[in-house]
Amino acid sequence: MTVRSGAAEWHGNVQSGSGTVTVGDGVFEGAYSYDSRFGEGKGTNPEQLIAAAHAACFTMALSSILSAAGHPPESLRTDARVQLRNIDGVPTLARITLDAEGRVPGIVERQFQAHAEEAKRACPVSRALAGIPEIVVTAKLAEGM
Repeated sequence: MTVRSGAAEWHGNVQSGSGTVTVGDGVFEGAYSYDSRFGEGKGTNPEQLIAAAHAACFTMALSSILSAAGHPPESLRTDARVQLRNIDGVPTLARITLDAEGRVPGIVERQFQAHAEEAKRACPVSRALAGIPEIVVTAKLAEGM
């Protein structure tokens, strides 16, 4: 079994305090605060980290699925956006949008989109986030494919 880690430290109250989040053994460390989460303040926030994790997992799953189908990609890029909404007075992750683009020889866009939907279902992070009401994937081939 593979185990991965992350840690967070916080100082002060929620609105004026601040913290640091660390991924793994320090491969990434960033500041976060109330303003970086709910406003436009500098630093990161949990939703950005979820978006990055989801994009990475989904892209690897898509690469695996394409390769298994005989179409190893030249390149793939996924941009993920996590929407945090106030639902019933509680901040809630309400939607994740995954926008994937790839250079994949030998397939048409319809096939690429089908493989992207399969990757969304197969990605462990997608499965972990299954309680989010909407996880939407758009997939297109890069120009010239």
